[in-house]
Amino acid sequence: MPDPAPDLVTIRDLKKLATPQPAVRRFLAQVEAVLQKTSKAGKPYFEIRFTDGLDSHIVRAFDDTPQFAKAQALRGGEFVEVSGEWFDSGQFGIDARWWDTRALSVGEVDALLAGNGEFRERQDDYEREIHGLIGAIADPRLRGVCERFMAAYGERMRRTGAARDYHHARRGGLIEHVGQMMLTATAICAAYPNLNRDLLLAGALFHDCGKLWENAFAREGFEMPHTDVGELLGHIPTGMEIANKLWREMMDEDGEKFEALEPPSDQVRLHLLHLIAAHHGEYQFGSPTVPKTPEAMVLHHVDNIDAKMEMFLRGYERSAQLSRNVYQRARPLPGNLVRPLPHFDASAAKPANETPDPAEERSKTRRCPRRTPLNPLPLNRMARSRMRERRRTRRSRESEG
Repeated sequence: MPDPAPDLVTIRDLKKLATPQPAVRRFLAQVEAVLQKTSKAGKPYFEIRFTDGLDSHIVRAFDDTPQFAKAQALRGGEFVEVSGEWFDSGQFGIDARWWDTRALSVGEVDALLAGNGEFRERQDDYEREIHGLIGAIADPRLRGVCERFMAAYGERMRRTGAARDYHHARRGGLIEHVGQMMLTATAICAAYPNLNRDLLLAGALFHDCGKLWENAFAREGFEMPHTDVGELLGHIPTGMEIANKLWREMMDEDGEKFEALEPPSDQVRLHLLHLIAAHHGEYQFGSPTVPKTPEAMVLHHVDNIDAKMEMFLRGYERSAQLSRNVYQRARPLPGNLVRPLPHFDASAAKPANETPDPAEERSKTRRCPRRTPLNPLPLNRMARSRMRERRRTRRSRESEG
């Protein structure tokens, strides 16, 4: 009989924990697709794809197993708990000796859509950082248009991906991407104080805002539907339209307060739109213009850096390990990944002027195994005899002294 309360894990953890030895575990997911196929032998089977927003897993049910009827009853879009006895089959990946499902309650669905604890906390932290950095913008026009944006679209950001693939391609990935970009932009402005920090922060917030209509997940699911706006316009023109709309609304309500401000409000708006338009950096990457101000150039590179760092993190988590330090290429990165150099451990280093304690050093020597890099082979009998003779001679001299 299966364990009545197996470990609850994410799909990603299920894959990490799997070994050739079967173990009973369960995960919460949405049924992404149920496909009926035919094997080479002409027998029918089902292929079910489950997703939990961070990863997905395919389970197969063949016609000679009890799971075939269960798969037949599943429908795309359902939220279920999947329990089973999972193992790493090697060539065919993670498989199950048996599996079963049950429908989730409304509360369980809400919790699943919000993300697991660590994931949800990370997005909460980024959202707080975004609000804090917006509050620190000195220019009231840029601060005002950013506040309007968050008030209108903050909830939608929590269910929008920063991309369909490659980086932050998950529910709420956009808020992580934008938050990290704003933090990075702040650090760069400290090194280059001539940059317009207010403009750069606003540009980071708005640069991908068109993806709210291109990469938004369904409100009640993990599906990222294709939209007419996303296909016919793309996120850059849509983002410029959003920024323009919010700016016009702000000026209609509060424009009189800004008349005496420098630089002129229309110039501020124009530079913000340029950052949105130029953030892809090159015409060949779909940018309608290239960066023509320092802030636009910095925004382009900050965007690229954060995307690439996410690609590396995803690659280390998901790519096949080719050797101890080498992982298979994670596209679109240019080659195989190599394990990064660990941070220097200062606690393990002794100051250069500190004299080692001889007793401590001898203790360390006694603990070392014989086969070490400094002594790779066991000493032969003659060498050990010579060492014993030298030690006796040294002790004899010390006693005479």
